Amino acid sequence: MIRALACLLAAPIITAQVAAPTPAPTPAPAAPATVRVALATSMGRIVLELEKERAPITTANFLRYVDQRRLDGVTFYRTVRVQPKFGFVQFGVQNAPKRVLPPIKHEPTTQTGVHHVDGAISLARLAPGTGAGDFTISVGDQRPSLDADPSKPGDNLGYAAFGRVVEGMEVVHRIQDAPVDAGGHFAGEQIAQPIVITTARRVP
Repeated sequence: MIRALACLLAAPIITAQVAAPTPAPTPAPAAPATVRVALATSMGRIVLELEKERAPITTANFLRYVDQRRLDGVTFYRTVRVQPKFGFVQFGVQNAPKRVLPPIKHEPTTQTGVHHVDGAISLARLAPGTGAGDFTISVGDQRPSLDADPSKPGDNLGYAAFGRVVEGMEVVHRIQDAPVDAGGHFAGEQIAQPIVITTARRVP
């Protein structure tokens, strides 16, 4: 009995190994909220994804034009072709008194993080804070020239990009290639037969 007890006392003590709990995976940050708008045009459908969280002022402005039907019947009236598939097209109310809303505060790309990549939609303006109801769609990546750049002299705030084309970029290319008139307000850039936007609606 004493010998058996001595053997037990001499035996190594075995302790249970408890695995450390696996840490829960860190959830990925939620993507910024967006809203989609479909432009039905005489050349085809274009769908825009707008950055309502990152560029709230400019997106809200565009949605007011959409929800109040102020873009129904306006046209793509300008095409700028720096080179094939590089430049922009422009559409909007052209300051028509019954369509235009008051201008809004400028949201530079340095503030929003929304850049002038290929297909970007941006608010047309003269001086910062004059943008209202006319818009451009970039053809080609134009971040160096249209984004804000505080290192540049003068008006270095760029333009206010607030979304991008997610469907129908081929329609934008056809609009950019439309024939132009030599005269008009935008000489050499005025689309000879403007492309009509029949409706502009939110996509559910």
